[in-house]
Amino acid sequence: MDKLRQGYAYAIITVLIWSTVAAAFKVSLRYVDFLQLLFYASIVSSSFFFVVLLIQNKLILLKTYSRKDYLHSVLLGFLNPFLYYVVLFKAYSLLPAQEAQTLNYTWPIMIAFLSIPILKQKIQFKSVLAIIISFAGVLITSTQGDILRFSFTNLTGASLALSSAIIWALFWIYNIKDKRDEVAKLFLNFTFGFTFILISSLLFSKIIILDVIGLLGVVYVGLFEMGITFMIWLKALKTSKTTAQVSHLIYVVPFLSMITIHFIVGERILFSTILGLIFVVSGIALQQLVVTREGFLHRKAHDKMHTY
Repeated sequence: MDKLRQGYAYAIITVLIWSTVAAAFKVSLRYVDFLQLLFYASIVSSSFFFVVLLIQNKLILLKTYSRKDYLHSVLLGFLNPFLYYVVLFKAYSLLPAQEAQTLNYTWPIMIAFLSIPILKQKIQFKSVLAIIISFAGVLITSTQGDILRFSFTNLTGASLALSSAIIWALFWIYNIKDKRDEVAKLFLNFTFGFTFILISSLLFSKIIILDVIGLLGVVYVGLFEMGITFMIWLKALKTSKTTAQVSHLIYVVPFLSMITIHFIVGERILFSTILGLIFVVSGIALQQLVVTREGFLHRKAHDKMHTY
């Protein structure tokens, strides 16, 4: 199998797994509360990243990082896994899975929006249009199509789901500047983040002994939402000639998720959710075209300069 086919194979596996996690969140929350889910899932994911570091002989990297690096990991660990998943899992506990997933999926648009003040990037008209299109989808989804009355099905849940997208965008922006090994970074993020998770669980929830179904749920979330899929996705990107060849497959995830949500969770998928999701994904796709074009023009200008 050539590298391109390998890249697609890894990407398809990742997409199929990611399309199940929204349903896994909702089912798991029937047996544990949102803090308990995060507590146990983060133990699973932290253990997974430790084993990967051990197998890859990368534990030595942890000794090479400075105090500033560790403080950066504390900040990132606070954002993700702690704050991001606290907000996201709470949103899932309040909203139908189809709605929470759609609103959370606005994170690429949040990145474009937050890059203006944080990265000092200039925003183009097409990017503004992309943001408007995606947020039209947010309104359609969160009001179940009743936009004119502006009546939200659950305003708190919708606010939390959108907030989770903002938190993930912040994490992505600050993480992208960190050039340390990806697995080592994630291990440190989850290790420091677990401290915040443990304190929150002790203060606002309780540590319980899980039954079999609850245990299976947290293990699945910890491995497939927070762990293994990250490694497979990295493999997909590394074995592809360009990231664009496989990254577009991510647009399929929320639509496949609707199938698993319907059959596993038992939710009736609303037309307003599908319509809203189409708006959200269309805005993301438009924004991606802007980014791709800017990158292409930058490379062309760079090549022209070196020609002279």
